[in-house]
Amino acid sequence: MVLPSAVDLARFQFAFVMVWHFLFPAFTIGLASYLAVLEGLWLATGNSVYLDVFRYWLRIFAIAFAMGVVSGIVMSYQFGTNWSAFSDKAGPIVGPLLGYEVLTAFFLESGFLGVMLFGMQRVGKGLHFLATCIVAIGTLISSFWILAANSWMQTSQGYSIGADGRFMPESWLAIVFNPSFPFRFAHTVTAAYLTTALVVGAVGAYHLLRDSYNPRARVMFSMAMWMAAIVGPAQAVIGDMHGDNTFQHQPTKVAAMEGHFDTERGAAAKVFGIPNAQTEHLDYGIGIPHLASLYLAHDWNAEIKGLKAFPKDTWPTDLPLVFFAFRVMVGLAFLIIGLGLASLWLRFKHELYETPWLHKWAVAMGPAGFIAVTAGWITTEAGRQPFTVYGLLRTADSAGPVQAPAIAASLAAFAIVYFVVFGAGILYLLHLFRQTPEAHDPGAPQGQPVRTAGITPAPSLAGDRHDRDSSGLPEAVR
Repeated sequence: MVLPSAVDLARFQFAFVMVWHFLFPAFTIGLASYLAVLEGLWLATGNSVYLDVFRYWLRIFAIAFAMGVVSGIVMSYQFGTNWSAFSDKAGPIVGPLLGYEVLTAFFLESGFLGVMLFGMQRVGKGLHFLATCIVAIGTLISSFWILAANSWMQTSQGYSIGADGRFMPESWLAIVFNPSFPFRFAHTVTAAYLTTALVVGAVGAYHLLRDSYNPRARVMFSMAMWMAAIVGPAQAVIGDMHGDNTFQHQPTKVAAMEGHFDTERGAAAKVFGIPNAQTEHLDYGIGIPHLASLYLAHDWNAEIKGLKAFPKDTWPTDLPLVFFAFRVMVGLAFLIIGLGLASLWLRFKHELYETPWLHKWAVAMGPAGFIAVTAGWITTEAGRQPFTVYGLLRTADSAGPVQAPAIAASLAAFAIVYFVVFGAGILYLLHLFRQTPEAHDPGAPQGQPVRTAGITPAPSLAGDRHDRDSSGLPEAVR
């Protein structure tokens, strides 16, 4: 039996921690913006339903945000241990980018998070709304710097390499706004919004199955389905643009994603197959002729280079992983778009809240965003191998001097702690999801600021002056 090397174990350890960590920011990035929208709608309309939904998701956000922070701390330590050679060589560029994330986004989020969570009865409603918006903006700024660093590792520019082999910055503007960054940033943030929408939609649908007249569940479901119907197709367009960029700058990654070994014109889009690096062939391949040429090069008969056109030592290390992760992501994207379009059709038929099969579909799609973003991350990162800095610094040359037994021991410890701690946290979140959204939820902010702040209570649902349909749903989300 061939034992895994220290580099393989270090890669798996980082991937394990990253997958766990990424689940939480993928949710909280969108949820922070959703909370800002809900509070803004409450302030604009005076409709207490929005405030009730805000309170419902606020405590969920607090728990998910805390787990995201804790789960990500370990990654920074790995840069100094398992990947110390990478930190030494790429640190002059990657280090400041990650430092900017802490100095701007994290400090901004943590500074106003307390006001957002506990300040509704202590500050004016305008200041509280400002704090909510700043937390939402902070999550986007955090994404900006993290994705700038990751994108530079994918499509590097604005650097020079010193005599000691270290990457030295020459233009920070070029480093941050490298060729893949705009597409990667848009694609990732949009994916986070869709991930949140699917969770919110699943929770709303779950409660609609129990009570189709619950106005708070209706608000959740309606807003989530608007997001799926509008942003889902937009994400497909952004994904196509991102794919075009990857095709230009990382052709071996695209060849691995598509399962193309041979260069051909009118290349087929491989629906299924098993990439075989030994035989350099896609076993059991099933494809649609010309389709890959059409969506990669926008030409029915364009020539698409296969893996054989590149040195074999530059091929992605895990071809089947890249191939299948890409298909999982794309397959779920079609299901998300289908859900959004189905909800749009039923909305115009005035059957959005009385269609159990749609609600069951939405509940089943609740985890789809997490699976899709994880599959997308695997496609991006496994497709970059065998490099940490694409085409410039190999993974084997990025590892630190830590030996395989030490990495295996720490990996086992991480696995136990993560499954226990974050598994329990996820179970608790599921418990919160099952709680019926009601007015004046116990333990949540009351939304009744002190009179000295100059704030009056929101009108009750029954006494709200704004138009609703027969079920009490606010007009803004019909």
